Amino acid sequence: MKRFTEDHEWLALDGDVATVGITSFAAEQLGDLVFVELPKVGAALKKAEAAAVVESVKAASDVYAPVDGEVTEVNDAVVADPTVISADPEGAGWLYRIRLADPAAFESLMDEAAYAALAK
Repeated sequence: MKRFTEDHEWLALDGDVATVGITSFAAEQLGDLVFVELPKVGAALKKAEAAAVVESVKAASDVYAPVDGEVTEVNDAVVADPTVISADPEGAGWLYRIRLADPAAFESLMDEAAYAALAK
């Protein structure tokens, strides 16, 4: 099950760890990505603070932490080849994994239907 944010991030929860990435809508808006900066493993993130940066030929965009937690893993493949995000933003193009400080925070985010209405 995925949840979404108004800032066009998605989360997929596995236990108390969520995989985070940008949505297909966000990837389409950005266009071809040329640079990605990810948070450091072990970093403590607060909801709504900048956690990562994705840069395209059009613009640079912050990716915000959707929940409070600690980064447990980053996807080095997208740093080496940012086009992976453009090709598969909600799959192989994930950005990082975060251990939720409060697993209930996941449920407070938008479901797919609510996000689809927002992204129209």
